[in-house]
Amino acid sequence: MDKLAIFSGNANFTLAKDICKDLKVKLQDALVGRFSEGEIRVKINDNVRGKDVFIVQPTCPPSNDNLMELLIMIDALRRASAQRITAVIPYFGYARQDRKDQPRVPITAKLVANLLTTAGANRILTMDLHAGQIQGFFDIPVDHLFSVGVFVDYFSKMNIKDLIVVSPDVGSIKMARAYAKRISAGLAIIDKRRVSPEKAEAVHIMGEVEDKNVIIIEDMIATGSSLIEAVEALKKAKAKTIYAAITHGILSGPAIQRIDQCRGLEKLLVSDSVPLSAEKLHAKIHVLSVANLLAEAIKRIHNEESVSCLFD
Repeated sequence: MDKLAIFSGNANFTLAKDICKDLKVKLQDALVGRFSEGEIRVKINDNVRGKDVFIVQPTCPPSNDNLMELLIMIDALRRASAQRITAVIPYFGYARQDRKDQPRVPITAKLVANLLTTAGANRILTMDLHAGQIQGFFDIPVDHLFSVGVFVDYFSKMNIKDLIVVSPDVGSIKMARAYAKRISAGLAIIDKRRVSPEKAEAVHIMGEVEDKNVIIIEDMIATGSSLIEAVEALKKAKAKTIYAAITHGILSGPAIQRIDQCRGLEKLLVSDSVPLSAEKLHAKIHVLSVANLLAEAIKRIHNEESVSCLFD
């Protein structure tokens, strides 16, 4: 592991330290700050010539700052003669605009892919993309991990009876099916229609949820409107205890207030792909770590071993 070097921006320093702790390596030294006028300043303080470098930096809010930090760090490491640069992006921001679903709109996921490649990234390591096809936007290797194992381990220890996994929309069916298979549970789907980019209405539940304990599966939660709509629809359908397992806890706008006021939701599980600030900590929210999963992937990539077993 002498040639392995792990750096972190300011997006999720704690996760980077946990990954290094798992790998038993030190987090490399880099200055990632600001000039007086606000421009991002980066200086790599450790020698990286000929090293296999990994930068841990989710592009979560503030997305612009975190993305620019990542791009500038990649550029600095490339100019410092790093042998290979892998951008470890547990949460891949700007992913929701992944196609032209309306006239005159951008495809920001492709734009970010181009920016990362142009900056000098040789490889991308990410987790639970908003849409799997984003992997195809890159002309460099992309390792797409899934957090399902982390959440399934938690629910397996709880030993919940009469369990059913619910996909809150058609887009999450594949993820929900993976959970249902792992924990030998049933599967249901909520047919919803989106009123606006921030609001959705639950229309119909396909599957039997009456007198069942429910796990709602989703890749990310922003304002929480979709989750609350799903919980209310499930409660009307006479579901019993409702849990939610959502990989990326963005929790923007009124999300915390909505979760607090939602009596039907027993617990919200999120990963530490996105750091939770003090004001977002809540009794209903429980954080599970994906540091071990990312550390194992980094070790396998560094040792030129197969990563495919982690995709299951």
